Amino acid sequence: MTNRAGQSSPFTLHSRSSECAARCGEVRTLHGTFQTPIFMPVGTQATVKAVTPENLAELGAEIILANTYHLFLRPGHELIRELGGLHRFMNWDRPILTDSGGFQIFSLRELAKITEAGAGFKSHLDGSSLFLSPEDAIAVQEALYSDIMMCLDTCIPFPADRSETLAATELTFRWARRSRAAQKATGQLLFGIVQGGMYPDLRSLAVEQLLDIGFDGYALGGLSVGEPHDLMMDITEHTAKLLPQDHPIYLMGVGTPEDLVESVYRGVDMFDCVMPTRNARNGMLFTSRGRVVIKNSQYCNDPRPPDENCGCYTCRNYSRAYLRHLYMSREILAYHLNTIHNLHYFVRLMRSMREAIKNDAFLQFRKYFYALREEHD
Repeated sequence: MTNRAGQSSPFTLHSRSSECAARCGEVRTLHGTFQTPIFMPVGTQATVKAVTPENLAELGAEIILANTYHLFLRPGHELIRELGGLHRFMNWDRPILTDSGGFQIFSLRELAKITEAGAGFKSHLDGSSLFLSPEDAIAVQEALYSDIMMCLDTCIPFPADRSETLAATELTFRWARRSRAAQKATGQLLFGIVQGGMYPDLRSLAVEQLLDIGFDGYALGGLSVGEPHDLMMDITEHTAKLLPQDHPIYLMGVGTPEDLVESVYRGVDMFDCVMPTRNARNGMLFTSRGRVVIKNSQYCNDPRPPDENCGCYTCRNYSRAYLRHLYMSREILAYHLNTIHNLHYFVRLMRSMREAIKNDAFLQFRKYFYALREEHD
């Protein structure tokens, strides 16, 4: 299939729910295919914190995300290119998506200045002055040789007035056009990012602009930045309906297990979030029956695994009592075991959703997902 700009799609649709917008498919990349809906563990600095690539493969991760901004600063994209690209550098032979650095510049905006040319900013490491244009972001990602590259975009805070939102959305469009023009024939995929803030008509405008350029996939940016949850879901649903259904749809930086279920229900294919790894390091475990805060005293002599419905390495071998002991003792092993469990939970959740869609039983799955949580509460 091709989009309006004649761009072929790397996405193959396998099944679609007859009851909602949920769908499952497959995305083809230079380093293999991955199944959707998919969750991408976040490997900011060419590592998913507290676990090895072998751990990731064992728990079933099919694609991970790395961070253009951080790798641009340290150790530098040219060094990674010289050492054979990001896959060889970090010993990961499956697909990698690299974000553009736009969100990091947004989050460090007190150190940055956005102009038509690009983003000037000061390094959070040493304060040195740096500059990243849309063309630079593509060049860095091509040096990393990631499978999926993202256009540099301008993230929009919440709240933001209409004029500010429109200006940022238009700038993202102009940067997207420059990004596509700068892309070389490396075989890497390039996704455009839909901005537009919390204004449905500006989201519609952004979609129209990106479709005129033509990309391999489309991402929803600027969500989960402090807006009410219902508004986030409304904007997600509105935007996903407008995007070409023969291309992958990626919701950036989201989110909780509930967010994933609700967004798949609305037609989203790809997700990333630091939540499973960050929460693991803070002692919060995700389970089929809700969250377990392992530092709580109620688990001090609990012989059960974190989740009796889970078959991950952690749950097969360790009790809640032991994991609490490790966490309270500040042992490094606590981060490792907790992270394995949380990532396994997210990967398994996506696999379960794919199976439900294939069996045309997504609404039944969704109902059961919430029923387990209500029972736990």
